[in-house]
Amino acid sequence: MKRRGLLLLAALALPGCIRAPEIVMVDRATALEEQASGSFKDVEQRLARAGMNPTPVPLTPNQLEELGIQPTPLVENIGRTPADRVDELLRRHCVGEGRDGLLVDTRRQCRAGRLSADDAALVERVNRSRRQLWQWMRTVRPGVSEESLRQSWQRVHAEGVICGGWVESDDGTWGEKKC
Repeated sequence: MKRRGLLLLAALALPGCIRAPEIVMVDRATALEEQASGSFKDVEQRLARAGMNPTPVPLTPNQLEELGIQPTPLVENIGRTPADRVDELLRRHCVGEGRDGLLVDTRRQCRAGRLSADDAALVERVNRSRRQLWQWMRTVRPGVSEESLRQSWQRVHAEGVICGGWVESDDGTWGEKKC
């Protein structure tokens, strides 16, 4: 009987020692489960932050010129006069000295760069200044025609054109000035 009592006591005590497994229910999914189910909260937040921080868009100098923006020169233009800029345009064949004494836009022959909007404005200013000079010369010498004044001015001016500058010859062809 003692054995039965001991077995009964063991049978009653045994269920108290063995515990049933605890089941924990989580109402939120893990990060991996969220990504697997299509939730990318971290990625969405990084993307939203990146959208708030603008970054520069790489553009080539030609793309900038097409947008009307003059790219910064590789060499500083400090101390360069408009005459220096015209000489550079003549050397690059972007403009030429015409037979009539005016600068001519020859951008199709332009080498080593393009004719920018600033350069075109400079050419217009130079041509306007030359016309004003010829008008003034006519007031000083009223008996001489404007055409002969212009031709004589152009002959003297042609001697001072930079070597290698783009000039129009008497037959209408373009070429570099030989020195």
